Amino acid sequence: MQAFAVPGVAIAVVEAGEVAWSRPFGVTHALTRQPVDARTIFEDASLSKPVFAYLVLQLVDQGLVDLDRPLVQYRRPDYLARHPWIDRITPRDVLRHSTGLPNWRASPATEKLVPMVEPGTRIDYSGEAIFWLQLAVEAVTGQSLDESMQARLFGPAGMRDSSFTWNADLASRSVYGHRRHDTPDQGMPPQMFREQWGIAQQVADRLGKPLSSWKYADAARVLPEVMALAPPGLVTWPGDIVANAAASLRTTVRDYATFLTLLMPRKQRARWEITEATRQAMLTPQIRIPGRWTEKGLGWNMEATADGPVFYHSGSNGDIFKNFAVGDAQRQRGIVVLTNGGSGSFVHQRVVRAATGYDLLSYDL
Repeated sequence: MQAFAVPGVAIAVVEAGEVAWSRPFGVTHALTRQPVDARTIFEDASLSKPVFAYLVLQLVDQGLVDLDRPLVQYRRPDYLARHPWIDRITPRDVLRHSTGLPNWRASPATEKLVPMVEPGTRIDYSGEAIFWLQLAVEAVTGQSLDESMQARLFGPAGMRDSSFTWNADLASRSVYGHRRHDTPDQGMPPQMFREQWGIAQQVADRLGKPLSSWKYADAARVLPEVMALAPPGLVTWPGDIVANAAASLRTTVRDYATFLTLLMPRKQRARWEITEATRQAMLTPQIRIPGRWTEKGLGWNMEATADGPVFYHSGSNGDIFKNFAVGDAQRQRGIVVLTNGGSGSFVHQRVVRAATGYDLLSYDL
């Protein structure tokens, strides 16, 4: 941590399908020196995606979502381009990153979303696709993302310190992000989500409607008011101030490890969990592209090791939060490493290597 200027780290371990160990290290903020503790909330970044994928698969098991039905039949946001490839994208494409869509548009307020290649022909990691599927889930459930998550996953799983949105309690317990160790010292970097949510919170308080209940239409309706309060360029479209299934999850490290336990095989599963067949599908390669050394499951990446396949995902927000989670379903074990530093990947790679013996090819992606 000292070598790579990472102020705070939290690690949790799953063994025999249960959370066996978790421990915090360091501080939440390099200047205030507030210690990281068991209740500290980390910004999970793209570790959000597998958690959202689990919700989608719950809806699949309930018959509310069909993985192979065109996504436009659930919802067609007004920012989609009119293009024949758009009409062929399915939820399965989204969860295996074969939509052909870009990761994020440079100017979402003015730029239409259009595929770069034909769906199903290559891997293109896409936060935009995940966000579109989130809007489809809104249409199916009639709930905001966080309302669906709390009801279907966080509540039943006992993940009491998890949310895709923001409130005063989360703000007080959340870490701040820090620059990479090899960048000039320019003070604290911009805290994008914290700053956007902080301004949106003012409007939410005035309306008496918590951010956790906001759907995309709510964010679109109040966007002019939020933009008037925000510094220029901080908030430009509704996606900046509504929960983001691709990137805005916040949890304690123990909560995320609890989520990992749901991916392990068991003789009996609770009625609210995905079925055993769906769990296996989530961790089975869904598309094979020649020349790739990793595979895509449904929400997870898959990589072969000497011990068998492992599933994993990394997370990076604003180059100031770096996270990693990896699991071995056959051996019912896993590890989660959350950090609040731009060089946190150098830390989590070493932790995972030391704990598992794996030198994963995914680190070179």
